[in-house]
Amino acid sequence: MVQFAIYNKEGSIPNEKYKKYYKKDIALITKDSSTITFTNLPKGKYAINILHDENENGKVNKGFMLPKEGIGFSNYESIGMRNRPKFSKASFELNETTVKSIKVIYF
Repeated sequence: MVQFAIYNKEGSIPNEKYKKYYKKDIALITKDSSTITFTNLPKGKYAINILHDENENGKVNKGFMLPKEGIGFSNYESIGMRNRPKFSKASFELNETTVKSIKVIYF
């Protein structure tokens, strides 16, 4: 399954234990893809985080500093020590219906 979390505040990501999100939902993976729709979001600034939650425990499982499961953030194609997730880079302005594609990154 894939867990989708949407955030609306600076400093809310990274959020490994998923306690700072604005809304969260899960979806199944079908044909190597997963989709979710968040409705009734007020206009504003948002960032999205996804987790390929393979063991379905609702949190990021880590090995030596790096996630063991796939993760992704809006506006990120890669994640590393010099490119760590933060709200200011992952965020986008929501003024109308918006579709975001997010790459899942595995380490």
